[in-house]
Amino acid sequence: MPVLPSVAVVILNWNGRSFLEQFLPSVCQSTYGNLQLILADNASSDDSVDYVRAHFPQVSIIQHTTNSGFAGGYNEALQQVKADIYVLLNQDVEVTPGWIEPVVAQMEANKAIGACQPKLRAFASKDYFEYAGAAGGWMDILGYTFCRGRILYCTEPDKGQYNDAQEIFWASGAALFIRAECFHAVGGFDAYFFAHMEEVDLCWRLQRAGYQVAYCPASLVYHVGGGSLPQGNPRKLYLNFRNNLMMLHKNLHPAERNIIFMQRFFLDILAAVKSLVSGKPRDTKAIYLAYRHFRRWRKTYDASQDTLPRLRLYDLKGVFHGIMIWRYYFLQRKTFTELTRQ
Repeated sequence: MPVLPSVAVVILNWNGRSFLEQFLPSVCQSTYGNLQLILADNASSDDSVDYVRAHFPQVSIIQHTTNSGFAGGYNEALQQVKADIYVLLNQDVEVTPGWIEPVVAQMEANKAIGACQPKLRAFASKDYFEYAGAAGGWMDILGYTFCRGRILYCTEPDKGQYNDAQEIFWASGAALFIRAECFHAVGGFDAYFFAHMEEVDLCWRLQRAGYQVAYCPASLVYHVGGGSLPQGNPRKLYLNFRNNLMMLHKNLHPAERNIIFMQRFFLDILAAVKSLVSGKPRDTKAIYLAYRHFRRWRKTYDASQDTLPRLRLYDLKGVFHGIMIWRYYFLQRKTFTELTRQ
């Protein structure tokens, strides 16, 4: 009988006692046969660690001395974890019975898959897809990200319309299965991102390295979302804009970079103006600071350290060769199927 790949479910926690109390029991009921459960604590100031030690002795604990965000926290933790497959699981995720087995089976059937995500539905509306991953992440030609089942803030009910396993552009960091060798081969997360977009950047680098990123509809989890920074928070907007710009600069083919940045700058100016006239000056400031800090970062970025081939967007899976926000706002295409229809 073949030996099951070793799987480590690693939950990065920051002051998440209430989430752990609510959702860790479902994780501990996982039935996969070669499994270790790990809590990586990002210097919490609550009693998260003491609570887990007292109530879940089967969970190993890694404690960080500082909070270096999602990206840095996982990089530090995964240096200490030995497994064939890492599962990076948010503290606010409820898993369902048998959630690990189908993803591992899909990855074992296709060794080219470097990362994979389950189906993500919303914990608060369990018949609907969840914002942070839905049925797999995509990106348009200007770097705007969206999902099958979620365009901008519009989520779809799950009616089985995305029950096909397929390659995607990025897998959600809320429940990310990734081969350990692949994670380390491409350098892990970019710790400078701190939080937001780091999984998109990682998955882009995986594709550049020749690996596939996939979606597994046979596995289902429920995600609360917005546990650290809720939607509408200017800090979240700042990180999304800044990190998206850094990701594009790092990964785009040089022949595509200038034209894409010209178009993005124009559209992002429009977004900043719209925020201002809508009475949201803090959002306008967040976009301004994102560009300011991106330009500062760009002066120090050493591209020579990135030796992966730079592929054109047409050579990548999960890229929509159109402009998502144009079709969403002006053509009123608000589902993935409508958006990608020719």
